[in-house]
Amino acid sequence: MTAISYHDTVNDLQDLDWSGEGPFARPEWFALLEQSGMTPLIATARTDGQAVALPLRQGDDGWEALTNWYAFTWRDLRSGGVTSPTLLEELARDLAKHTDRVLLTKLPDEDGTMQRMILAFRMAGWLVFAEPCDTNHVLRVAGRSYAEFLADRPGPLRTTLKRKAKKVEVHVTDSFDPADWAAYEDIYADSWKPGEGDPALLRGFAEAESAAGRYRFAIAHHEGQAVAAQFWTVDGATAYIHKLAHRKDAHKLSPGTTLTAALFERVIDVDGVEMVDFGTGDDPYKRDWMEQVRTRWQLTCLRAASPRNWPLAARKSARKLVSALSHG
Repeated sequence: MTAISYHDTVNDLQDLDWSGEGPFARPEWFALLEQSGMTPLIATARTDGQAVALPLRQGDDGWEALTNWYAFTWRDLRSGGVTSPTLLEELARDLAKHTDRVLLTKLPDEDGTMQRMILAFRMAGWLVFAEPCDTNHVLRVAGRSYAEFLADRPGPLRTTLKRKAKKVEVHVTDSFDPADWAAYEDIYADSWKPGEGDPALLRGFAEAESAAGRYRFAIAHHEGQAVAAQFWTVDGATAYIHKLAHRKDAHKLSPGTTLTAALFERVIDVDGVEMVDFGTGDDPYKRDWMEQVRTRWQLTCLRAASPRNWPLAARKSARKLVSALSHG
C-alpha cells in the first residue's frame, strides 16, 4: 500500500534519511529555500520502508520545481534504497488530481534523473515535453595531477598565469570566516556581475557547507586590498564552483585566473576530486578550464484532459516535429 502525502514545510521530511547527489539534492538545501521565503509543496510517496519526494512549489502556471538561480540541478529525493520506478509513477499519477501542469527545470541526464521523470510521468498519463534549458561545463580529472591538468590548458591561459600569478597574494581556506565573506560581498558589489540574488541565502549555504567540511574559499589581495574571491565546495568526489568575482579595476591583474588555478590545485592534489563542476551558463572563459559540456533539461508535463493545455501541447508537438525534420 503506497501512502501519498503533500507538505508545505521541509521539516516534515526529517523522519527519513533522504539521499541525493550533490549539494542541491538534500533536504537542507530545500530548507534554505523555504527560509528565503519560498513556500514548498513537497509531494511524497512511501511504501515498505522506501520513499520518494518531489520538492515542488506553486508557480504562476502550475506546480514547478522548488529551486532558484544558485542551484546547478534539481533532482527528486529518495530514501530506503528506492530502485523501482513504480513509486515515482504512482506519485506522478496522484499529482494529476491536484494540478494540470508540472514544470521541472535543471534536470541532469547523466545520472538518469531526466529519463526517470519522463518515464514516470508518461506512464502516469501525462504528456511530457523535454527541452534543453541550460549548459553545464565540467572537468573529469581522469587521474591527472594538477600539474598535468595545467599542462593541458590552452597556451594563453598558462601564459597569463605565469605573468600574473605573482601580482596577487592568494589565501585558500576550508572554514567560513565572516571577515572573508564580507570581503567577498564587497568585491562582488564592485565587480562586473549583476546584483546578488539573495545574499542571505548564499551566506547561509556557505556557513552550512563549512560546518559540513565541504567549504573551499580563496581570496586574492593586491597591495593590501582584497581584489578577488571565489567560493567552491567539495562534495564527495566532485568540486562545485559556486561564486567568483573580482573588482572591475583589478581586471589587468587577472586575479580571477590566479584564484581559479589555486583552487583547482587544492581540489585536485589535496582533496583528490574526480570531477569539477562549473555550474550553469555557457560563459566563454569556462571552456579554458573545462573539457566537457552537459545539457540541463526542462520537462513540461501536461495533463492531456485539461482544455487549457491543448494549445500549449499543440505548439510543443509542432516544434518537436519541426526539430525532428530539420535534423533528419
